[in-house]
Amino acid sequence: MEWLAQIVRESGARVVRFNFLYRAQGRGMPDRMPTLIGTYEAVIDSVRKHLEVERLIIGGHSMGGRVASMLLAQSHAADGLLLFGYPLHPPGQPEKLRDAHLAAIEVPTLQLNGTEDEFCTRSIMEKIALPKQWTPHWIEGADHSYSVRKTTGRTRPQVAEEIRETLTDWVSRKS
Repeated sequence: MEWLAQIVRESGARVVRFNFLYRAQGRGMPDRMPTLIGTYEAVIDSVRKHLEVERLIIGGHSMGGRVASMLLAQSHAADGLLLFGYPLHPPGQPEKLRDAHLAAIEVPTLQLNGTEDEFCTRSIMEKIALPKQWTPHWIEGADHSYSVRKTTGRTRPQVAEEIRETLTDWVSRKS
């Protein structure tokens, strides 16, 4: 996560990171979704109370992004959504889609997934009914953690630069 947070910072945004309660308590199994969403809401409340924010974009990597997306499907808690490695389905189980709430999201959304992401198959994602303000960006050869095999000819710094450029462009168009 620090790698992605640094990329977001380099694009000109401030970043607030937090741990969900189960992580803070040292448990391996995530809490149920209502608790995860409640934690995210508490963080948003704290950010709005203690930091001067003109626009608030929330998101996260994998489960953190999924929680943020579920929160924004039921409320207008933020002005945008940034999804790193959205987990559309469990690995090897493309029939178990996590998409029912996505059409209800009303804020601009940037989804960054790798074309080799075992949690999000591009061909399936392209069939999902998504809101008009949803912007998918596929990183060629990258997996769920944005690693690329040497055979792709790409390096991690090149992937970071692609993410940074995509994010900077998206944020500038939403300003």
